[in-house]
Amino acid sequence: MIRVSVLYPPSGKFDWDYYLAKHVPLIREKVGKALKGVAIDNGVAGGTPGSAPGFVAMIHMTFDSAEAYQAAFGPHAKAIMADIPNYTKAQPTIQISEVKA
Repeated sequence: MIRVSVLYPPSGKFDWDYYLAKHVPLIREKVGKALKGVAIDNGVAGGTPGSAPGFVAMIHMTFDSAEAYQAAFGPHAKAIMADIPNYTKAQPTIQISEVKA
């Protein structure tokens, strides 16, 4: 099992309504049954009291394998990535991880 995490640093703009109502459904539609699970986080604080979060939003998606992710996402990457300016100015960081526990 692998997890694909997309992390959005603070950018002054993050439209949660659009993200949850339009962008996440777009991802679900495009990648289809290859997507096994989704968790979405709203960053509220950093590691020390009163500090800002390093990321304002994170989505964690699980797939059976990196190959399954690439096969599902690859053909739709352009459309999914083109939607980003509709909800943020941030340049997201993408991490692909093997789930160990």
